[in-house]
Amino acid sequence: MLRLASYNLHKCRGLTGPHAPERNLSVIAALAPDIIALQEVDFRFGARPEALPRALIERETGLVPAEMTGRTGRDSLGWHGQTVLMRPDLARHAVVRRLPLPGIEPRGAVAIRLPGLTVIGMHLGLARSSRRAQLARIAAQAARIAEDNIVMMGDFNEWRDDRGLESLAGFRIIAPGPSYPAPLPRLRLDRIALSHHIDVLHHGVFTGAGARDASDHLPIWAEIRQP
Repeated sequence: MLRLASYNLHKCRGLTGPHAPERNLSVIAALAPDIIALQEVDFRFGARPEALPRALIERETGLVPAEMTGRTGRDSLGWHGQTVLMRPDLARHAVVRRLPLPGIEPRGAVAIRLPGLTVIGMHLGLARSSRRAQLARIAAQAARIAEDNIVMMGDFNEWRDDRGLESLAGFRIIAPGPSYPAPLPRLRLDRIALSHHIDVLHHGVFTGAGARDASDHLPIWAEIRQP
């Protein structure tokens, strides 16, 4: 079994600040994922320095960030604010690839290739036209670089279930429940899309360990049978 998760950190500022990454790390540690896709791990402006301190991650969660050949800035943790954390034994076998995405805003996805499984973390745009183009690009790239077992997860920024996701018709899409805004969630912005033959055992929205205060999103998770 693998426990997968996705979490938009909101630059580790909770709803309104102050910057307190230890809250987000406590949430991740309590969630105890094997692999977690993170969004908004870097500050937005200037040199885009890390909002989630790299030096604290393994000590507080037991996980390590994906090693990327290029980041947004010299002091960034991720690429376009995204990274993927995983167990160290998985990270030793990971091949990381950055996927540039079209759209009005600068966006990108991060693909992690593991033996028998490809995980793609994403944070899609605010405009539905951009999201459609981005999902089409991701689906096309996944078909080219991945094998049969594919999981895509992240902040889809899509509040509808009946539009905007057309490019993922070949995948099973799970929106475990409302995840935004964290104190009183109403919108299912965070999703996981999986190849149809991957067995999903359980899934949900995580509300423990002070998650309602640590970010404006709640993390989502799914347990799958390891391919």
